[in-house]
Amino acid sequence: MTVPGGRWIAHWDPEDETFWRETGERTARRNLFFSVLSEHIGFSVWTMWSVLVLFMGPEYGLTPADKFLLTSLVTLVGAVVRVPYTFAVAVFGGRNWTVVSAGLLLVPTVAAFAVMEPGTSFPTFLLVGLLAGIGGGNFASSMTNINAFFPLRQKGWALGLNAGGGNIGVPVIQLAALAIIGAGGGPRVLLGVYIPLILLAAVLAAGRMDNLASVRNDTGAAKDAARDAHTWIMSVLYIGTFGSFIGYSFAFGQVLQSQFGRTPLQAAYLTFIGPLLGSLVRPVGGRLADRYGGARITLWNFVAMAAATAVLVAASAAESLALFVAVFVVLFVLSGLGNGSTFKMIPGIFQNKALARGLEGEAAVAYGRRLSGASMGLIGAVGALGGVGVNLAFRQSFLSSGTGTGAFVAFLAFYAVCLALTWAVYLRRPAVRAPEATAGPARAEAGLSRAEV
Repeated sequence: MTVPGGRWIAHWDPEDETFWRETGERTARRNLFFSVLSEHIGFSVWTMWSVLVLFMGPEYGLTPADKFLLTSLVTLVGAVVRVPYTFAVAVFGGRNWTVVSAGLLLVPTVAAFAVMEPGTSFPTFLLVGLLAGIGGGNFASSMTNINAFFPLRQKGWALGLNAGGGNIGVPVIQLAALAIIGAGGGPRVLLGVYIPLILLAAVLAAGRMDNLASVRNDTGAAKDAARDAHTWIMSVLYIGTFGSFIGYSFAFGQVLQSQFGRTPLQAAYLTFIGPLLGSLVRPVGGRLADRYGGARITLWNFVAMAAATAVLVAASAAESLALFVAVFVVLFVLSGLGNGSTFKMIPGIFQNKALARGLEGEAAVAYGRRLSGASMGLIGAVGALGGVGVNLAFRQSFLSSGTGTGAFVAFLAFYAVCLALTWAVYLRRPAVRAPEATAGPARAEAGLSRAEV
C-alpha cells in the first residue's frame, strides 16, 4: 500500500511469498532498475578523474605522483561520504535521497567542465577532484535501499546486480573517453555528455521510485551495526575486493602510461576492459554465493587473487606488457566476483545472528534487514578506502623505484591476510547455533551458519 500524498509504501514484506509474487517483486525490480541508473552515473562521475588525468599531458605540469595523489583524494572522499549517505536513506527515504544524490552530481561535473584546461593550478584540480568524490556515496545509499526491497533468498542476485550495474559506470566513462579521444575531442566534451544524463537520472528517480516507510527514521541501526565485530571483519574483506576494483580502476591507465610508456589513446584502449568485466561478473559472484555460500566463494576468490597478483609481480619486474595487461584483467574479474560474494555474506550473517538471539519469523527478518542494510554503508565506506591505499601504494612505489612492482607485493600480502581471515572466522569450525532457551549473549554473537553465510 502506498501512503496518499507521496511515494511511500506503508507495508512491505518480501519474505511473504504471496505478497512477493502478487505485488512485491514487480515493485522491487522497478526500484532496482532506476537505482542502478542513478548509481551507474554516480560511479562514472566518481571515477571521471581516472580518465581526465589521461588527457592531462605535459602542458598541465603534473607529475605521475601528482596524478596518483589527485585520484587518491577523489577516492578518499568517495569512501567517507558513504557513511552519511547510508544514514540518508533512513532520514529522507530511498526514492527521495536518490533524487537528491543524483542531482548533486551536477556540482563536480560542472566544476570540472569549468577548470579543465592547461594553466589551472594543481590545488584547484585537487579541490574540484574532491567534489567528484560525492559520486562514490551513491553506492552506499543505493545498496542500503535495495537491500530492504528484496527477500533474503534473492539478496545475493539483487545486490550483485545493483552494485554491478553501478560499477559498470567505470568502464562506460572510460569507453566514452576512448571514443572522444579517438574523434579528436577533449575532456570538456566528455563532461558535457554527462550533464543531461545526470538530470535524466534525477527526473526518472522522482517519477518511478518508491520510499519504504519501514526503514524511515531508523538512524540508530548504523550505530548498532558499528558496534558489531562482523561489520569490521567484513570491511577488511571488502577492502580486498572492492578496494582493489576501484583502486585499480583509478590507477590502471596511469600505470600503463608511467611504467610502460603508453600514450593516452593507447592506455584508453586497454583500461576499460578490466572494469567492464569486473562489473559484469559481480552479479555472478552474488549468484554463486546464493548457491554455494558466500564465505566459500570469497575464500577461493582470495586464493585466486593472490595467485594472479604473484604473476603480476613477475610481469611487472620483467616489463612484459602483454602478460601484465592479461593478468590485470583477470584480477579485475576476480575482484568483481569477490564483490558479489562478500556482499551476499552480510545479510546472511545478521539473519543468523537474529536466529541465534532467539528471534523468529518477521522479528528475525526485520532484525537482519535492519542491521545488514546499515552495515552495508559502513562496509562500503571502509572498503572504498582500499582504493585510496591502492593509489597511495602505487604513488610510493613509483617514487621509490619508478615501477609498480613494490605496490603489487604489498597487495599480495594483504590478499593473504584476507584469505586467512575468511577461513578463520567463517569457515574454520562448524556453525554454532545456540538453543533459544539457553543461548547466552556470547554464544548468540558467535552463532553463524556456514550454509547461509
